Amino acid sequence: MSNKKKRLTAAVVGLGMAGTLAACGSSDGGQGAGDSKTVTLVSHDSWAVSKDVIAAFEKQSGYKVNVLKDGDAGQAVNKAILTKDNPQGDVFFGVDNTLLSRALDNGLFQPYEAKGADQVKAEYRVDQDQHRVTPVDTGDICVNYDKKYFAEHKLQPPRSFDDLVKPQYKNLLVTENASASSPGLGFLLGTAAAYGDGGWQGYWKKLKANGVKVVDGWEQAYNEEFSGSAGGKKAKGDRPLVVSYASSPPAEVVFADPKPSTAPTGVAEGTCFRQVEYAGLLSNAGNTKGGKAFLDFLLSKRFQEDMPLNMFVYPVREGAQVPPEFVKYGPQTKDPETMDPAKIADHRDQWVKSWTSLVLK
Repeated sequence: MSNKKKRLTAAVVGLGMAGTLAACGSSDGGQGAGDSKTVTLVSHDSWAVSKDVIAAFEKQSGYKVNVLKDGDAGQAVNKAILTKDNPQGDVFFGVDNTLLSRALDNGLFQPYEAKGADQVKAEYRVDQDQHRVTPVDTGDICVNYDKKYFAEHKLQPPRSFDDLVKPQYKNLLVTENASASSPGLGFLLGTAAAYGDGGWQGYWKKLKANGVKVVDGWEQAYNEEFSGSAGGKKAKGDRPLVVSYASSPPAEVVFADPKPSTAPTGVAEGTCFRQVEYAGLLSNAGNTKGGKAFLDFLLSKRFQEDMPLNMFVYPVREGAQVPPEFVKYGPQTKDPETMDPAKIADHRDQWVKSWTSLVLK
């Protein structure tokens, strides 16, 4: 869902396309995945946590945490699969329900049932027979709109997938490449869920004819092309509709200085697809004990309540509270599109191939 920004500047989910590994965290640079005093997390670019929260884990567990960020979620998952026999770290965070089967089918994770797994809301639990992944967060991939643009043009913002193909929204939408970007893939899956196996391609033909623009990843779409974001304003973006997250409006408020009384962006709730992100203990991890402790930490109430204002996602733990900014500016979508992970596994690659031929050629 992912972070996807802090989700706002690196991001959902999310989600720039950096091609190199960047190390961060509180560990010494010389400690590696096999060092018993260090636990190494591999993640997409959107990983973020408060310093005092990670410090508390380090003090309690005795492990230093090293973080390797490896680009967009899709890119990070693919690299983790390629390096699974000699992994970069101990735990991987950021594989979502759109890519989960790829990770599991390629043996990326080893089984471990994290402490607190019984506190995860039932709708987010998967792989219950083997426990190869731990649900960590959830969020909704949705079309966001620039409130100022639509007010100035005296135009109602779109509310649904059907609205996006109407003439009044021609040349207004930018989305991410479904073959390379997690939110781009989520948006494709949302249309497949809405229109079915036989209808989504016809929908995308209409969307293409209506001037949808496709860019590589979330960072470019949201912070360069979208006119409603802080980054997009600076970059003089000219698209008032973008595929992003339902949590993007509160991010715009939280990071603004001065803070506005209302969010400058809104969400077209009829375009949302529910994303769930997971973490897992990597096969051949050098520090399995530390990795297990870290997975336990990800389900702790303190971490779950710290996530929203760092990664702009929702907790999956029962009873974990969300901040008032989320309640006011980014409530969870009431009726998002969803899809069974097994169906995603069966159709994803062919759908992406068909989408690429249809939209990019």
